[in-house]
Amino acid sequence: MDYRDEVFMAVAENLNFSKAAEELFISQPAVTKHIKELESKLNIALFERKGNKVYLTKAGKLTYKSLKQIKQHYRDLEYELGRLHNSFEGSIRIGASSTISQYLIPSVIAVFHSRYPDIKFDLLNGNSYEMEQKLLNNEIDLALVENTSSNSNIRYKDFLDDEIVFVTGTQSVYAKRKNINLSDIQEIPVVLREKGSGTLQVIQKTLAKQNIYLEKLNILIHLGSTEAIKNFLCDFDGIALLSEKSIEKELELKRIIKLKVKELSIQRKFRIAWRQGPELRIPELFKDFLLHYNF
Repeated sequence: MDYRDEVFMAVAENLNFSKAAEELFISQPAVTKHIKELESKLNIALFERKGNKVYLTKAGKLTYKSLKQIKQHYRDLEYELGRLHNSFEGSIRIGASSTISQYLIPSVIAVFHSRYPDIKFDLLNGNSYEMEQKLLNNEIDLALVENTSSNSNIRYKDFLDDEIVFVTGTQSVYAKRKNINLSDIQEIPVVLREKGSGTLQVIQKTLAKQNIYLEKLNILIHLGSTEAIKNFLCDFDGIALLSEKSIEKELELKRIIKLKVKELSIQRKFRIAWRQGPELRIPELFKDFLLHYNF
């Protein structure tokens, strides 16, 4: 693959020329130039514009699918060559926000370890703000965060979609309702994550768009972990807002009821964060593995 292919894949994955430019650390005109050169080489249009949005053409979708397969072949080749020279040795320090560290990343690390058994791990957890600070202080190599804010000294890449949902305990007086209105969430007692939590930040920003502010909610308590909130719900006549990824077992065992709120959806992205500057080989290897992991 040459650089034009890499530029094309960045635009195809973002469907946005300016975001691709930011990701690649080049100017937007440079991105446009590379795409035009590739289209000229292939003698076909790869993108089409509809209003302010960019879409892949049929040729673009085919090109992206093929280049993605080629990139995977390169990764497989690098892996096999690395095995010949025993070059996959070393360590990596990862910091993950609470939701990610408890419910997502352990299985990823286990699969990664089975492929690269000579790479040692240190996994720290805390809220998203704390993990970003550890990253900036060079205490960890990668941070996996769930907030929406950005630091100019840190690069970010989405790796998984998530939704924050309203839940209540099965013994709660609200369990039979199944549906609540926007006005209800300002009256019903609620338990939330602590300040600095990425979950709380996303909740705050989304509710503010509906002119609902945290100080107006009937907040009983802030707790420092998702597990604490789930245990709290057992004897609490109220609601909580939790990652859908964190309550799969409780929903299956019918310990928690998910409530629908009309006209409100709290969507977010889990993101990989790393410091600006040259990337170390092993953190880059894990980052690439995570971006292609089949959750």
